[in-house]
Amino acid sequence: MTLITEEHPFAEFIKILGKGKKGARPLTQDEAYRAMKMILADGQVEPIQLGAFLMLMRVKEETCEELAGFVAAARESFAFDNKVAVDLDWSSYAGKRRHLPWFLLSTLLLAENGVKVFMHGAGGHTQGRLYTENVLRALGIDAAQSIAEAGQQIERTNFSYLSLEHICPKLYDMINLRPVMGLRSPVHTLVRLLNPFDATASIQGIFHPSYRQVHQKAALLLDQQHMAVLKGEGGETERNPDVECLVQSVHGGELSDETWPALFERRHMKAESLEPQLLAQVWRGELDDEFGQATVIGTAAIALKLLGKADDQAQTEALAAQFWAARDRNRF
Repeated sequence: MTLITEEHPFAEFIKILGKGKKGARPLTQDEAYRAMKMILADGQVEPIQLGAFLMLMRVKEETCEELAGFVAAARESFAFDNKVAVDLDWSSYAGKRRHLPWFLLSTLLLAENGVKVFMHGAGGHTQGRLYTENVLRALGIDAAQSIAEAGQQIERTNFSYLSLEHICPKLYDMINLRPVMGLRSPVHTLVRLLNPFDATASIQGIFHPSYRQVHQKAALLLDQQHMAVLKGEGGETERNPDVECLVQSVHGGELSDETWPALFERRHMKAESLEPQLLAQVWRGELDDEFGQATVIGTAAIALKLLGKADDQAQTEALAAQFWAARDRNRF
């Protein structure tokens, strides 16, 4: 057995987080940046160190400064040029288990009306959930297999989905440690803010309300011009029409909060089964689902407001409803 006498450089960050109740503190934005740079580099962090770091972060939860530092380091690691102009970056990492991913129809509705949407995500890290890539496949929509292909799809159809695996393989491997650790890690948070194509606007969904403001303030530190975060149904970027929805945003360096009202007086029961083909049937008008339709229109309205397509909630909801009424029902 080799005796290690010199302290490993990465131990600096574990010590900061793990010194106990009185000695521990959060990382500064620069420390978080340097820590993630080492994690994403080849051979600079031992597996045991990575596990300890991720779980120490999980116990204390990320600050906006830590999140901003992690994201900045991750973005610098991308080995591609983001030459394609994208209007809206849409993260999809949670998966659905109670309701179908109606937000997918919202993104396709926006794309059909000229909004260039790039969606990124990862699936399979949590059992019992329906993930975006599988649903798109069931709808006959191919996920991109590279950044270049994603750019081509966006230019051709205004929409593309690309797995994190093809954006940052190391982050993809880390997010798939979820079954090994038994817990989510900071990776589940930072990937939502990646915005790989540097889109004009980005929108994110979270599950725990406390993370809403962390995302908002991290986006401000990252100089993102237009960003919105909401507590989405199941943790996805999706407005639940049964409940009031608080959207916290950043516009040109200014923070703002906006509450969107519930659209129904009573809550709907969760779906008996999650069959992706029901999405296609609702899109074609063959099936009437008031919850699904309200979700599609309501989610699209929040995105349209973020993009500045209308001045207030009533106008954006009317515009989203207009898009829905005029959709190409023969798409699926």
